Amino acid sequence: MLRIENLCKSFGGVVATSDVSIHFPTGSLSAVIGPNGAGKTTFFNLISGALPPDSGKILLDGENIVGLSGNAIVQKGIGRAFQVAKLFKSLTVEESLRGALLSPLGKSAQMTGRFPLPQTRDRAYEVMDQLGLTPKAHVVSGNLSHGDQKLLDMALALVLKPKVLLLDEPVAGMGPEEREQMIETVHALWKKGGLTVVLIEHDMDIVFRISQNIHVLSYGKLLAEGNAEQIRNNPAVIEAYLGTPREVHHA
Repeated sequence: MLRIENLCKSFGGVVATSDVSIHFPTGSLSAVIGPNGAGKTTFFNLISGALPPDSGKILLDGENIVGLSGNAIVQKGIGRAFQVAKLFKSLTVEESLRGALLSPLGKSAQMTGRFPLPQTRDRAYEVMDQLGLTPKAHVVSGNLSHGDQKLLDMALALVLKPKVLLLDEPVAGMGPEEREQMIETVHALWKKGGLTVVLIEHDMDIVFRISQNIHVLSYGKLLAEGNAEQIRNNPAVIEAYLGTPREVHHA
Protein backbone atom coordinates (compact mmCIF):
# COMPACT_ATOMS: atom_id res chain seq x y z
CA MET A 1 0.00 0.00 0.00
CA LEU A 2 2.23 2.83 1.30
CA ARG A 3 5.96 2.20 1.29
CA ILE A 4 8.60 4.74 2.26
CA GLU A 5 12.10 4.05 0.96
CA ASN A 6 15.28 5.82 2.12
CA LEU A 7 13.50 9.15 2.66
CA CYS A 8 15.75 12.12 3.48
CA LYS A 9 15.05 15.78 4.21
CA SER A 10 17.32 18.48 5.63
CA PHE A 11 16.78 22.14 6.41
CA GLY A 12 20.18 23.76 6.07
CA GLY A 13 22.39 21.83 8.46
CA VAL A 14 19.48 20.26 10.35
CA VAL A 15 18.60 16.73 9.31
CA ALA A 16 14.83 16.27 9.78
CA THR A 17 14.45 12.89 8.09
CA SER A 18 17.42 10.59 7.64
CA ASP A 19 17.17 7.53 5.37
CA VAL A 20 13.78 6.45 6.72
CA SER A 21 12.20 3.30 5.26
CA ILE A 22 8.78 2.14 6.53
CA HIS A 23 6.06 -0.08 5.08
CA PHE A 24 2.43 0.60 6.00
CA PRO A 25 0.45 -2.48 4.84
CA THR A 26 -2.99 -2.19 3.29
CA GLY A 27 -5.68 -1.96 5.97
CA SER A 28 -3.23 -1.47 8.84
CA LEU A 29 -3.46 0.94 11.76
CA SER A 30 0.01 2.26 12.57
CA ALA A 31 1.46 4.90 14.87
CA VAL A 32 4.52 7.08 14.39
CA ILE A 33 5.92 8.20 17.73
CA GLY A 34 8.98 9.92 19.10
CA PRO A 35 10.15 12.90 21.15
CA ASN A 36 9.56 16.49 20.07
CA GLY A 37 11.84 17.30 17.16
CA ALA A 38 12.04 13.67 16.06
CA GLY A 39 10.80 14.54 12.56
CA LYS A 40 7.26 13.17 12.80
CA THR A 41 5.37 16.12 11.28
CA THR A 42 8.07 16.57 8.64
CA PHE A 43 7.54 12.91 7.77
CA PHE A 44 3.81 13.55 7.22
CA ASN A 45 4.59 16.72 5.26
CA LEU A 46 6.79 14.71 2.91
CA ILE A 47 4.18 12.00 2.37
CA SER A 48 1.37 14.51 1.73
CA GLY A 49 3.41 16.65 -0.68
CA ALA A 50 3.60 19.70 1.56
CA LEU A 51 7.40 19.38 1.39
CA PRO A 52 9.63 17.83 -1.28
CA PRO A 53 12.15 15.23 -0.05
CA ASP A 54 15.83 15.62 -0.82
CA SER A 55 15.95 11.97 -1.82
CA GLY A 56 14.06 8.73 -1.45
CA LYS A 57 10.76 7.31 -2.65
CA ILE A 58 7.18 7.42 -1.46
CA LEU A 59 5.34 4.56 -3.11
CA LEU A 60 1.54 4.36 -3.11
CA ASP A 61 0.37 1.09 -4.63
CA GLY A 62 3.80 0.84 -6.26
CA GLU A 63 3.72 4.33 -7.82
CA ASN A 64 6.33 6.87 -6.72
CA ILE A 65 4.37 10.00 -5.82
CA VAL A 66 7.41 12.17 -5.04
CA GLY A 67 7.21 15.38 -7.05
CA LEU A 68 3.42 15.42 -7.33
CA SER A 69 1.50 18.40 -5.96
CA GLY A 70 -0.41 18.12 -2.72
CA ASN A 71 -3.72 18.14 -4.64
CA ALA A 72 -2.51 15.40 -6.97
CA ILE A 73 -1.46 13.28 -3.98
CA VAL A 74 -4.93 13.73 -2.47
CA GLN A 75 -6.42 12.54 -5.75
CA LYS A 76 -4.12 9.51 -5.70
CA GLY A 77 -5.61 8.53 -2.34
CA ILE A 78 -3.78 10.11 0.60
CA GLY A 79 -5.88 12.18 3.01
CA ARG A 80 -4.59 14.10 6.01
CA ALA A 81 -6.04 15.63 9.15
CA PHE A 82 -3.90 18.16 10.99
CA GLN A 83 -2.87 18.75 14.59
CA VAL A 84 -4.49 22.19 14.30
CA ALA A 85 -7.67 21.79 12.27
CA LYS A 86 -7.60 23.53 8.89
CA LEU A 87 -11.20 24.57 8.25
CA PHE A 88 -13.31 26.93 6.19
CA LYS A 89 -14.36 28.85 9.31
CA SER A 90 -17.20 30.81 7.64
CA LEU A 91 -18.87 27.77 6.06
CA THR A 92 -21.21 25.27 7.67
CA VAL A 93 -20.12 21.68 8.15
CA GLU A 94 -22.14 20.55 5.12
CA GLU A 95 -20.85 23.39 2.94
CA SER A 96 -17.28 22.61 3.93
CA LEU A 97 -17.61 18.99 2.90
CA ARG A 98 -19.37 19.79 -0.35
CA GLY A 99 -16.66 22.34 -1.10
CA ALA A 100 -13.97 19.71 -0.54
CA LEU A 101 -15.75 17.43 -3.01
CA LEU A 102 -16.30 20.11 -5.64
CA SER A 103 -12.88 21.76 -5.54
CA PRO A 104 -11.01 18.97 -7.38
CA LEU A 105 -13.72 19.07 -10.06
CA GLY A 106 -13.29 22.81 -10.60
CA LYS A 107 -16.90 23.37 -9.57
CA SER A 108 -16.50 25.28 -6.31
CA ALA A 109 -18.94 27.94 -7.53
CA GLN A 110 -21.76 25.39 -7.21
CA MET A 111 -21.06 24.87 -3.54
CA THR A 112 -23.45 27.53 -2.27
CA GLY A 113 -25.94 27.39 -5.13
CA ARG A 114 -29.62 26.67 -4.66
CA PHE A 115 -29.26 23.28 -6.32
CA PRO A 116 -26.10 21.55 -5.08
CA LEU A 117 -24.98 18.44 -6.94
CA PRO A 118 -26.94 15.64 -5.27
CA GLN A 119 -23.95 13.29 -5.21
CA THR A 120 -21.91 15.80 -3.20
CA ARG A 121 -24.69 16.26 -0.68
CA ASP A 122 -25.13 12.49 -0.33
CA ARG A 123 -21.40 11.94 0.21
CA ALA A 124 -21.20 14.82 2.69
CA TYR A 125 -23.99 13.31 4.79
CA GLU A 126 -22.49 9.83 4.53
CA VAL A 127 -19.27 11.08 6.13
CA MET A 128 -21.11 13.23 8.68
CA ASP A 129 -23.07 10.14 9.72
CA GLN A 130 -19.84 8.16 10.12
CA LEU A 131 -18.32 10.78 12.41
CA GLY A 132 -21.44 11.83 14.32
CA LEU A 133 -21.50 15.30 12.75
CA THR A 134 -24.94 15.14 11.12
CA PRO A 135 -26.63 17.13 13.94
CA LYS A 136 -24.03 19.88 13.29
CA ALA A 137 -24.53 19.93 9.50
CA HIS A 138 -25.76 23.54 9.45
CA VAL A 139 -23.46 24.89 12.16
CA VAL A 140 -20.78 27.32 10.98
CA SER A 141 -17.43 25.58 11.32
CA GLY A 142 -15.87 28.39 13.34
CA ASN A 143 -18.57 27.93 16.00
CA LEU A 144 -17.92 24.22 16.57
CA SER A 145 -16.31 22.92 19.75
CA HIS A 146 -12.64 21.99 19.56
CA GLY A 147 -13.50 18.29 19.39
CA ASP A 148 -16.02 18.78 16.59
CA GLN A 149 -13.55 20.94 14.67
CA LYS A 150 -11.08 18.06 14.82
CA LEU A 151 -13.81 15.67 13.61
CA LEU A 152 -14.63 18.01 10.73
CA ASP A 153 -10.96 18.19 9.77
CA MET A 154 -10.96 14.40 9.64
CA ALA A 155 -14.19 14.45 7.64
CA LEU A 156 -12.58 16.79 5.07
CA ALA A 157 -9.87 14.17 4.58
CA LEU A 158 -12.34 11.25 4.47
CA VAL A 159 -14.88 12.76 2.12
CA LEU A 160 -12.69 12.10 -0.94
CA LYS A 161 -12.46 8.39 -0.04
CA PRO A 162 -8.72 8.13 0.61
CA LYS A 163 -6.83 4.85 0.66
CA VAL A 164 -4.50 6.18 3.37
CA LEU A 165 -5.52 8.51 6.20
CA LEU A 166 -2.78 10.46 8.01
CA LEU A 167 -3.83 11.74 11.44
CA ASP A 168 -1.51 14.25 13.12
CA GLU A 169 -2.21 14.11 16.88
CA PRO A 170 -5.97 13.52 16.58
CA VAL A 171 -6.66 14.05 20.31
CA ALA A 172 -4.45 17.13 20.83
CA GLY A 173 -6.10 19.70 23.10
CA MET A 174 -9.08 17.51 23.99
CA GLY A 175 -10.53 16.69 27.37
CA PRO A 176 -10.79 13.06 28.57
CA GLU A 177 -14.30 12.46 27.20
CA GLU A 178 -13.56 13.99 23.79
CA ARG A 179 -10.30 12.03 23.60
CA GLU A 180 -12.08 8.74 24.22
CA GLN A 181 -14.77 9.55 21.66
CA MET A 182 -12.17 10.48 19.04
CA ILE A 183 -10.16 7.30 19.54
CA GLU A 184 -13.32 5.20 19.37
CA THR A 185 -14.19 6.98 16.11
CA VAL A 186 -10.74 6.39 14.60
CA HIS A 187 -10.80 2.74 15.64
CA ALA A 188 -14.31 2.23 14.23
CA LEU A 189 -13.33 3.80 10.90
CA TRP A 190 -10.36 1.49 10.66
CA LYS A 191 -12.30 -1.63 11.72
CA LYS A 192 -14.84 -0.96 9.00
CA GLY A 193 -12.13 -2.16 6.64
CA GLY A 194 -10.15 -0.97 3.66
CA LEU A 195 -8.66 2.17 5.15
CA THR A 196 -4.97 2.33 6.02
CA VAL A 197 -4.53 4.66 9.02
CA VAL A 198 -1.26 6.22 10.17
CA LEU A 199 -1.32 8.45 13.24
CA ILE A 200 1.15 10.62 15.09
CA GLU A 201 0.36 10.54 18.78
CA HIS A 202 2.07 11.39 22.09
CA ASP A 203 -0.40 9.59 24.35
CA MET A 204 1.21 6.18 24.78
CA ASP A 205 -1.90 4.67 26.37
CA ILE A 206 -3.73 5.37 23.10
CA VAL A 207 -0.84 4.21 20.92
CA PHE A 208 -0.41 0.92 22.77
CA ARG A 209 -4.16 0.29 22.87
CA ILE A 210 -5.07 0.66 19.20
CA SER A 211 -1.94 0.42 17.03
CA GLN A 212 -1.03 -2.76 15.19
CA ASN A 213 2.40 -1.41 14.27
CA ILE A 214 4.45 1.30 15.97
CA HIS A 215 7.36 3.14 14.32
CA VAL A 216 9.67 5.21 16.51
CA LEU A 217 11.56 8.20 15.11
CA SER A 218 14.43 9.87 16.93
CA TYR A 219 16.47 12.74 15.50
CA GLY A 220 14.99 12.02 12.08
CA LYS A 221 16.00 8.37 12.06
CA LEU A 222 13.92 5.24 12.43
CA LEU A 223 14.93 3.99 15.86
CA ALA A 224 12.66 0.96 16.19
CA GLU A 225 9.44 -0.63 14.98
CA GLY A 226 7.21 -3.40 16.19
CA ASN A 227 4.00 -4.12 18.09
CA ALA A 228 3.05 -2.55 21.41
CA GLU A 229 4.81 -5.15 23.54
CA GLN A 230 8.02 -4.95 21.51
CA ILE A 231 8.14 -1.16 21.64
CA ARG A 232 7.19 -0.95 25.32
CA ASN A 233 10.13 -3.18 26.22
CA ASN A 234 12.69 -1.93 23.69
CA PRO A 235 15.72 -0.57 25.64
CA ALA A 236 16.63 1.96 22.94
CA VAL A 237 13.07 3.33 22.85
CA ILE A 238 12.87 3.50 26.64
CA GLU A 239 16.12 5.47 26.75
CA ALA A 240 15.28 7.83 23.89
CA TYR A 241 11.59 8.45 24.52
CA LEU A 242 9.55 6.38 26.95
CA GLY A 243 11.70 6.64 30.05
CA THR A 244 11.21 4.33 33.00
CA PRO A 245 8.09 2.12 33.25
CA ARG A 246 6.57 4.57 35.73
CA GLU A 247 7.13 7.43 33.29
CA VAL A 248 5.55 5.41 30.47
CA HIS A 249 2.33 5.13 32.49
CA HIS A 250 2.10 8.93 32.70
CA ALA A 251 3.32 9.74 29.15
